[in-house]
Amino acid sequence: MQNISFYNLCLSLLPLIVVWYYYKKWTNNSTEIIVATLRMLVQLIAIGYVLIFIFENKNIYLGLFIITFMIIVSSFIALRNTNDKSKKHYLQIFVAILGAGLINLFIIILVLKLEYTYEPRYIIPLSGMIFANTMNALSLAIERFEKESLREESFEKAREIAFKACLIPQINALLAVGLVSLPGMMTGQILSGVDPLIAVRYQIMIMTMVLSSAGLSTIIYFLIKRKA
Repeated sequence: MQNISFYNLCLSLLPLIVVWYYYKKWTNNSTEIIVATLRMLVQLIAIGYVLIFIFENKNIYLGLFIITFMIIVSSFIALRNTNDKSKKHYLQIFVAILGAGLINLFIIILVLKLEYTYEPRYIIPLSGMIFANTMNALSLAIERFEKESLREESFEKAREIAFKACLIPQINALLAVGLVSLPGMMTGQILSGVDPLIAVRYQIMIMTMVLSSAGLSTIIYFLIKRKA
């Protein structure tokens, strides 16, 4: 695979400078994009070193700790844009992300037929994709549900609108894949020399996982919410 020099990597930041300028001008917030970008750089560099250690040490307890940490953090991030920031609401989000994530991880282990149940090279990156996806979908669902509830919509009507809204990105991705876009995982595999037809099989698994994890987390959340 082609190596990226530090200088060339910096070139990728040029369009971001334009976005930052207009974001500052139109929203009067000059720090959010800068902070987010710096956090992204530090976090990715750090995780690069961490992943080297994780892949070399196939300790299942370390893996469980990392997955639990992902769920805790993604639940806090999903809670961030909601009006209800209570512990009870956090637990509802946590259970929704946990339930959807574990179901999809179990299916992935069956699909890949891994030699060992815990293969960090597969489980950790795929867990990250699952929990990030459920986090984003759930954030959209809760934010839309709270807005619809303020309009004095019934629980069922607000849930219907929120459920449809949160799945728009995932459904659009399924409709566009292969026609408009080549998704990240498939592109990465092709760039690294994997047979495109093998990359396609992995991408099918990922795309179904993306929609099902988003949908399941939202379903679990609203089932809990209805009973609360």
